[in-house]
Amino acid sequence: MNAICQSCGMHLGPNDYGKNKDGSRNEDYCKYCFPNGSFGKDETMEEMIESCIPFRLNETDCKTPEEARKKMLEYFPSLKRWQK
Repeated sequence: MNAICQSCGMHLGPNDYGKNKDGSRNEDYCKYCFPNGSFGKDETMEEMIESCIPFRLNETDCKTPEEARKKMLEYFPSLKRWQK
């Protein structure tokens, strides 16, 4: 199973994991979302989606920002950070 960040949905390679406060590897979040034991930015799911659109256009089959946004709006609520 491929690990993914439970905040932004990025696939996690060996060097992509975030860090806990004690410096240990955080298994749930990437180094961009969770760099030092807490989330780097306090943002809403919608704000996270907007900041992820450029990466989705480069890394996935999404052709337009609207398509990327729609897919993330469907997917992000299943990620741990955004579950109500």
